[in-house]
Amino acid sequence: MPDLEVEYLGLKLKNPLIVSSSGLTSTAHKVRSLEQSGAGAVVLKSLFEEQINYDAGSLILDHDYPEAEDYIRNYTKSHSVGNYLDMITEAKKTVSIPVIASINCISASDWVEFSRRIEEAGADALELNVYFLPVDKLVPAADYEKIYSDIISRVTGLIRIPVSVKLGNQFTNLPGMVERLYALGSKGVVLFNRFYEPDIDIENLKITSAGVFSTESDLSHVLRWVALISDMVGRIDISASTGVHSWEAVVKLLLAGADTVQVCSLLYKKGIGEIAALSGGLEDWMKRKGFGRIDEFRGKMSYKNIHDPSVWERSQFMKYFSGVH
Repeated sequence: MPDLEVEYLGLKLKNPLIVSSSGLTSTAHKVRSLEQSGAGAVVLKSLFEEQINYDAGSLILDHDYPEAEDYIRNYTKSHSVGNYLDMITEAKKTVSIPVIASINCISASDWVEFSRRIEEAGADALELNVYFLPVDKLVPAADYEKIYSDIISRVTGLIRIPVSVKLGNQFTNLPGMVERLYALGSKGVVLFNRFYEPDIDIENLKITSAGVFSTESDLSHVLRWVALISDMVGRIDISASTGVHSWEAVVKLLLAGADTVQVCSLLYKKGIGEIAALSGGLEDWMKRKGFGRIDEFRGKMSYKNIHDPSVWERSQFMKYFSGVH
């Protein structure tokens, strides 16, 4: 029987399958169901800085006393964080698998100090889900990227539990960014985040939301960067996310160098029973190939471990598709 155990952020997982931050992980009861379905770990639904600030601003608008603003803002933050801390504590009492908290950050403001309370509540690790839209044309790109550095340096300076950063895929130099995050104390990165995307209802002339779920075609982009980052910044753990809709995708990401694989959209579409199908497919494949442990093949197809590493590079597009008209 193949051993599916892996290590991620210094935590022992019974298998590499992590249920990513979503409504699927929003209560301790749901987390318990995911453990029973075979998940190796869970990332709790994110605590959103943006939502906290919005809620506080809405309450402030309802009051005529400017001196009440600080009280309202601090109360809203404390109330939101308090509910989140309770969920962490309850989840840790309910399950034995690692419970990773998640903060959705848009700034390095004072509220990140709540990360210390997240540690005290018992979270095994913290995933920082960082994203903001760089829309000010007068702000240099380096200034935007510095926000990531500011957030991670502040959080790692506050807590002792391991921290990972969930990144978007739009960086000028992704390996350089991951290297900086590692230097600032991040133990891992999640590649990649999915963000809200707008769409247009052409009949009603309204802005709507585009599809929120990933598709199988999203996997190829993740696969490339996992293969590259796992070698270029080999000291940092990688959790692959987006486009995971089959056990074959799990195998591919592990071969590319991922330490763990996060899944979400598939579970929304087909149910949490798919976790067992993913782990079962992985186990059967390992049996057929004669692998006893995941470490025996993890990274076997990464950038430095294949005969021609240039196949992972963007510049090969014209070489392979120049005959397509």
